[in-house]
Amino acid sequence: MAEIQLRNVNKRWGNFVGVDNFNLTIADKEFLVLLGPSGCGKTTTMRMIAGLEDITEGEIAIDGRVVNDLDPKDRDVAMVFQSYALYPNMNVYENIRFPLKVRGVDASTHDERVRRASAMVELDDFLHRKPAELSGGQRQRVALARAIVREPNVFLMDEPLSNLDAKLRVSTRAQIKNLSHELAVTTIYVTHDQIEAMTLADRVVVMEKGVVQQVGSPTEIYDRPANAFVASFIGNPAMNLIDGEITDGIFETRNTHISGLGHADGKVTLGFRAEDAALAPEGDGQITAPIYTLELLGDATMISVRIGQSLVAVKTDKSFRAEIGDPVSIHVPPDICHLFSTETGQRIEG
Repeated sequence: MAEIQLRNVNKRWGNFVGVDNFNLTIADKEFLVLLGPSGCGKTTTMRMIAGLEDITEGEIAIDGRVVNDLDPKDRDVAMVFQSYALYPNMNVYENIRFPLKVRGVDASTHDERVRRASAMVELDDFLHRKPAELSGGQRQRVALARAIVREPNVFLMDEPLSNLDAKLRVSTRAQIKNLSHELAVTTIYVTHDQIEAMTLADRVVVMEKGVVQQVGSPTEIYDRPANAFVASFIGNPAMNLIDGEITDGIFETRNTHISGLGHADGKVTLGFRAEDAALAPEGDGQITAPIYTLELLGDATMISVRIGQSLVAVKTDKSFRAEIGDPVSIHVPPDICHLFSTETGQRIEG
């Protein structure tokens, strides 16, 4: 069992706050993703769990035991880095085996454990090769196998796919998803890629500027973002956000008129997702504006219009044809709209 608890964890360098009052319990065998932009504190949080970074305040407990003062080697965690961190002079077999040698594991078990780990990530045909003879995807699989062979209590993965090209990212992501199911080990995964977070996680922690913004399942975070930052960070494309004013249940701003919103009068930020809106016959939509750009996605066409300072996207049929500058009408049902405080960014329930 490997339940991890972070209690009031803070990390500061002088006046700079890297992680601010982080509280979370990560369940045994859970796949948790720390998600946020560069510099938000997600990697620092992981490094504190690993013992590679000292905690300024707070406690981290693994299996009920506070590990603040334990060296990384004594925490029973295995880490997979963005940079692979392989030994260039060793072949794949020896790279995978290395953690077993360092930890003094019975040598008679090494071969079986190395081959079991390599089979899990489909490296059996490459065990004799040196890292320089491998592709980026193969090197990342060696790094994964080296973590697996340890049979640790906790896996820590720091942006393991960010050095791979788009096609390899998809296949390696599927492999990690399958591995996590097969190994059933508590996993903490750091990424700035919201698609990785949505596809891999049991729960997602969205962070910004060292502060946890929302914790929930991918579905919860997608369907009910806690604030405008989460709304703008999750989804591909991100949620459309338009600043305007509600009067008598009607949201208005330039080229936009959406009625049926039961909220007190005043300034708000209105949000909706591209796939929840649709093109309407000319003049029948709640938003009317010239096309700013079109993107053919294969299965659909993404159209964007400009409303004030905001680009607003709507997904439509792949057969749709038009030119930049052509006027379009967009139908936005009031029941798919999200409202956020323009002042604080927090979600307005209603």
